[in-house]
Amino acid sequence: MTTVKKNDRARRRPVVVPMRPLSPQSPQSEGLPLPDRLIITIDGPAGTGKSTVARALAHRLGLDFLDTGAMYRAAAAIAIDAALDIHDHDQLVNEIERRDLHFDFDADPPTLLCCGESIMHRLRDDDVTRLVSPIAAIDRLRQEMVRKQRQIGVQHPRLVTEGRDQGSVVFPDADVKFFLYASPRVRAQRRAKDEHAKGLPVDLDALEQAISDRDHRDSTRTVAPLTCPADAERIDTSNMSFDQVVDALEAHVTRVLGSRKAPRPAHRARNPALGSAGGTGSA
Repeated sequence: MTTVKKNDRARRRPVVVPMRPLSPQSPQSEGLPLPDRLIITIDGPAGTGKSTVARALAHRLGLDFLDTGAMYRAAAAIAIDAALDIHDHDQLVNEIERRDLHFDFDADPPTLLCCGESIMHRLRDDDVTRLVSPIAAIDRLRQEMVRKQRQIGVQHPRLVTEGRDQGSVVFPDADVKFFLYASPRVRAQRRAKDEHAKGLPVDLDALEQAISDRDHRDSTRTVAPLTCPADAERIDTSNMSFDQVVDALEAHVTRVLGSRKAPRPAHRARNPALGSAGGTGSA
């Protein structure tokens, strides 16, 4: 039996990485009429900047933002901190359900809560990063996460959501789909820059190999593998700045919405039992 051991963190202080300042709403999307339901998915491998790009795009368009990777990282953190056997899938999923993971959408960015307390400080720890890929490959866990993400899509029908299976599995009928990618070396250099900013030593070659290894695991797993949806707009971010990427995504969304003759109505009724769109979403 493989059991994840607890780490001694009594003397460790969480590293808080400052969020990139959000860009103001762009003139190209300002005043753009939005349909009642607008789901935008951003998929891609690790290190392509999906989370920061998705958050900035959501801010520019006036939409809600969902970081689905945080949900799997939280599951990994729970497994580690509770010393769970990750091969006992029933126990793992039951414990995660008991912890009542959900987002506070009143915060910016939305805060992921576990038993009513923020778990954000754990999500980028090294032990969580090492475990998140095998955790994300657990079929029953993914089924539960997909259910929760679709529920969030009902609660927040104007949404930018990022991950690895958002356009292919979770929201196959999304209004706009993107797939971001970059070479492993470029992504390693970006990660190294973040680590240097924290004052941490970096082995660039080891980072690149770790990224390539995760790409292989994510794209070859049997459950919801990383893949580019056939109808997604592919964007190579290797030689693009952060603002250039957000500009490109915003311009494409503007073209798609501008090509419609009339706003698209909501495809399904809001379930009042799930809560209001402006409140705290379940995750």
